[in-house]
Amino acid sequence: MILTDDESLMLQVKGAQRKFAAMAATYFLGVFNDNFFKEAVMLLAVSARKSELQGYATVLFSLPFLLFASSSGWLADRFPKRNVVIGVKGLELVAMICGAIGVYYTNWGLVLVMLFIMGIWAAVFNPSLNGTIPELYPARYVTRANGIIRMVSTTAILAGFALAGVALDVKGISAHGVPLGRLVVAIAVIAISALGVLVSLGVPQRPAASPNARYPWAGPLHTLRELWRIRKDKLLDINIAAGVFIWFVGASQIMILNNLGQKQFHMSNSLTSGLIAAEMFGIAAGGMMAGRLSAGPRWHRVLSPAVGIMGLFMIAMMGIPHLPAALQCPALYVNLAIMGMMGGLFMIPVESFIQVRPAPQRKGTVIAAANFAMFGGILLSGPFANLMNQYFEPTSSFALMGVMAVIVSVRLFVALPSRGEFEGASSPGGEM
Repeated sequence: MILTDDESLMLQVKGAQRKFAAMAATYFLGVFNDNFFKEAVMLLAVSARKSELQGYATVLFSLPFLLFASSSGWLADRFPKRNVVIGVKGLELVAMICGAIGVYYTNWGLVLVMLFIMGIWAAVFNPSLNGTIPELYPARYVTRANGIIRMVSTTAILAGFALAGVALDVKGISAHGVPLGRLVVAIAVIAISALGVLVSLGVPQRPAASPNARYPWAGPLHTLRELWRIRKDKLLDINIAAGVFIWFVGASQIMILNNLGQKQFHMSNSLTSGLIAAEMFGIAAGGMMAGRLSAGPRWHRVLSPAVGIMGLFMIAMMGIPHLPAALQCPALYVNLAIMGMMGGLFMIPVESFIQVRPAPQRKGTVIAAANFAMFGGILLSGPFANLMNQYFEPTSSFALMGVMAVIVSVRLFVALPSRGEFEGASSPGGEM
């Protein structure tokens, strides 16, 4: 029996979904545990009047993406990705043991060490995860697969944030005179991490993409050279720059939202947390939309409209303080949900193209270099958000970022070609 192209595609997708389930479950458990632990630590830090730990935590978690980008890409190319995933899940278990002891005894030094190790886990895991998706799925399905991953990660983040407070609120005192909630958090992070190690054993085995790859001893300099080389591929270069911008704006928003809710609109803690949840639900919805709207050779047609609409709704934030008081909170939620939706619609095709574009033996290296650039944007968002929070009302800060987004929208409209083939593994300027 001769199968049509669509029937053949569906058979490939069904086979890949069964194989990818273990990878998605492993990723879910890791993201959940990471956010569960970080939220628990932040709640404990605030109650201990150590809010400055948030800044330290952000830097320590982000640094490995800059320091170990080249090593992470090399590992993803040099060894079977399944082996890398299992290895980093073991590293996560070590980190969570350190973190559990730190939380139980409120040893902030151990907690910070744990966050740095978790940053290494995330930096190494990411190229292997993102490199596995185009190995399993046909190129036409990669955006949809990434949309599902975005929904999985958003669910994990929200669940981690929500359950951290519930765990800490458990009443009682342990045998060592420590609040029972801290013991619950400590046991939970170790148990979930151990479960993640077991689940990772089900990740599909694939041969190493480049078993003879040489180790990049130059470290970050190697990554910078890789980014310079990527400039030869205009489409890939544009997509990485677009990714840097969206992550910079997203990270800045998170750090401005607490001020927006609590200080400018005098909202409760729960309603302020709900603002972040509204935006993240929007991101998940936008990611799912991207699987359909950005399919085919004109995959990039959603980029300019998505970031432009996001920018306009960010600018519209300046009008919300002038609405009747009863409408301000609903307007904030709606605006943030639409911003998140446009961000997800923008983010998924960008990430998918970065996964598909490089040649198979260089996917890990290119993805790690892209992560390096994007986390550079996240690091810059810290001082930018501090500056905005110090000198501007949060709604004005959103409006300023909205103007930036509109400019990026126009720039993408001009820069992107009329067509952009997703299937190409080689760049116009040579094999990437």
